[in-house]
Amino acid sequence: MGSHSTHTNVDPVLAQAVEWLDRGRRIALATVTRTWGSAPRRAGSHMVISHGGDFAGSVSGGCIEGAVIGSALEAIESGTPRTLEFGVTNEMAWEVGLACGGRVHLFVEPVANGGVLRELVAAQDAGRDLVLATRLPGGEQELVDADAPSLRLLAREDAKAGAAVADALKTGVARTVATGEGDLFLRPYIRSPRLIVVGAVHIAQALVPMAAIAGFQVTVLDPREGFATEERFPGARLVREWPDDAMAALDPDRRTAIVALSHDPRIDDPALIAALGSEAFYVGALGSRKTRDARRERLGAQGNSDESLDRIHGPVGLPIGALTPEEIAVAVLAQVIEALRGPSRA
Repeated sequence: MGSHSTHTNVDPVLAQAVEWLDRGRRIALATVTRTWGSAPRRAGSHMVISHGGDFAGSVSGGCIEGAVIGSALEAIESGTPRTLEFGVTNEMAWEVGLACGGRVHLFVEPVANGGVLRELVAAQDAGRDLVLATRLPGGEQELVDADAPSLRLLAREDAKAGAAVADALKTGVARTVATGEGDLFLRPYIRSPRLIVVGAVHIAQALVPMAAIAGFQVTVLDPREGFATEERFPGARLVREWPDDAMAALDPDRRTAIVALSHDPRIDDPALIAALGSEAFYVGALGSRKTRDARRERLGAQGNSDESLDRIHGPVGLPIGALTPEEIAVAVLAQVIEALRGPSRA
């Protein structure tokens, strides 16, 4: 796919688009902006089409790609963006693994010099979180950086759209928002969430591969010899240091969850203190209510406020009656995802 594809933060479809632009190809980008029913792909799914008919990505799982490619080729020739609407029949839906059909709206935009696209790929490569805002149907675009979320495309008084930008940055969910100035499509491009697992225990052995499958970049932190090993955690990033030093280097941010599982205060407490001093979106700790109360007393004596300590989910995990290490891992991961997406998110 080219030089950009080696960077894990970069959307592969956008990387392919930039590579084709670099090779002098004319391209169009087709993006799903709205869906109804059991549409095959969610809003924000996209594909890039070159003037020769090559394409990468998907907007439907296969049932409307041919028509989209044809429309994209027309957009490349005319230089004019267009909106499309398709109904996915029940028969087509079965072919792509769905129980029933739905409708999908798409925006097809010819990309000339790729200025915004190149800026977006460079920002992803640098690890920045952004939202690409597109005014529909005209196609005026602007990148919104998570560190400075202001948007010129929006009326200043449009609080609903401003809140939608903030929500897109938090949840990673694309959506079309009706504003006083017309429809605005918000497509977030944010880094994969991180999960720092403190304590290379039995529960961690179940949690780590589950979290990786769910799309988290997982780090296992444990200074004890024989715990954080390749044999016990194949393929995971392992940090065999005491949390006092390791957490500063790991630098947890707003896309990071931290779960303390060692059940050893010498390991868990320093990690939790560092977590509470960060913007981590989730902090959890294994243990009974009695253990939780003793932890609060210890950490409170070190200057942590009750409000800060309330951030720690403990006993950790959703209350689903989990008993085995594997079940506890499911409960923990579910609670982390709930914190990441928000309770109202599907």
